[in-house]
Amino acid sequence: MANKPLQFILKEQKLNIGNQAGKTVIVARPTGRHRVDFRNFCARIAKSTTFNPQEVAAVLNLATETAREIVANGDIVDFGDMGTLTPTFKSKAVEKGVPFRAQQHIEKPMVKLVASRKYFTLTDVTYEQVTPKEKEEKGKKEDKKEEDNGGSHNP
Repeated sequence: MANKPLQFILKEQKLNIGNQAGKTVIVARPTGRHRVDFRNFCARIAKSTTFNPQEVAAVLNLATETAREIVANGDIVDFGDMGTLTPTFKSKAVEKGVPFRAQQHIEKPMVKLVASRKYFTLTDVTYEQVTPKEKEEKGKKEDKKEEDNGGSHNP
């Protein structure tokens, strides 16, 4: 699949910390991104396999559910190129001498993805600067939609 450039815009930003604190600088911000929903993602994978999109979705969902169950039991799952899934939680601090109660003092158990640096580092990308799109005022957007629909409000 051919890669398209990562689009960005330039924004002014005043820094609050660091060696440039108080200075106004120019920074690049990613833009032009589109979300590929799960159904389309599965369809793209299916094109390169003997599976249909529904089978791809079923396998991916089963893999994530199974990994979650394993991690909920306290084990670690090597999730391939993406990284490792491990159990984690937050613990309240309890003074020495006060009994520690797991149900009371441990909270927010979660699955933590320890991301693979190799997988999550994008290499061989190009960049394309684009001009920022003007934000339309809310009233103007609604007027434009009415014009596009012929101005009718038929249910």
